[in-house]
Amino acid sequence: MTKRVDVEFKSEGTTVRGWLYLASETKRSPTVVLAGGWCYVREIVMPTYAKAFAEAGINALIFDYRNLGVSDGDDRQHLDPWAQVKDYQNAISFLERHDLVDPERIGVWGISYSGGHALILAAIDPRVKTIVSQIPVIDGFENMRRAHGTMQYRALWDLVLRDRKQRYETGERLYLPHATENSAEEVSAWPFPETVRTFLAIKASEAPLYENRSSVESVDLLMNYDVGPFVKRIYNTPTLMIVAEGDDLTLWDLEIGAFNQIPSARKKLEVLPHTSHMTLYSDQSKVKVAAAMARDWFVETLKP
Repeated sequence: MTKRVDVEFKSEGTTVRGWLYLASETKRSPTVVLAGGWCYVREIVMPTYAKAFAEAGINALIFDYRNLGVSDGDDRQHLDPWAQVKDYQNAISFLERHDLVDPERIGVWGISYSGGHALILAAIDPRVKTIVSQIPVIDGFENMRRAHGTMQYRALWDLVLRDRKQRYETGERLYLPHATENSAEEVSAWPFPETVRTFLAIKASEAPLYENRSSVESVDLLMNYDVGPFVKRIYNTPTLMIVAEGDDLTLWDLEIGAFNQIPSARKKLEVLPHTSHMTLYSDQSKVKVAAAMARDWFVETLKP
């Protein structure tokens, strides 16, 4: 049975906490770092992947970003993508010093928002030896514009501008839901009813610390997030991208376009048929298929 231990490390002065799944308790092993997407906590879907990796001989570290879940941070539910990338990098720095980790064989896995982070890390951190980017966010501006549609996008911008004004005048933030059942009545970050249904079900069953809200500034930052300049710098890092056929949440056409921009020959694209963005959380049969793909990729690219 895979052993899971509680760990913590500092990220820019903030204590970040997670679980380390050990492939071995006696020797150094290759290791993969996992973190989640919008508002995720460590219990959301990632343990299935971590267990699959550990059973294949690869340690797996799942952590909550600062400001989320069990990690510290006074700016609760504020999602800064560049701070999250730094949290990944500090997780790697922590692992490099761990007695059961081979520091020369560290990989990164990401899903949705963190799927984009994985692509950025492949471009900017040579300690990352291989990545899996699953249903990634590619271009936050285009994603928000298309996801919300014309009228809802106007309402989203109105909220962003009200938040900028309030933060300047009072220092207080505005917040909005991660997702809602009826986005015509309430502005949310990701206006998809299947998103709120799926995550509230996961919250009730296994992830009680999940909160269906983020700061409005999180969306402001998302709209300046674009992995395009980074994927062009992935020259030699093995990269697996897993895409859901027809994904209209993080937009599979943008994902495939980004994949095609990666200059490395050491890349692979998997398009999962008859699936969707949210069924990769709600349908365990599809989760296990994606976990097996990621596991096989890491075995191929991290194990000797």
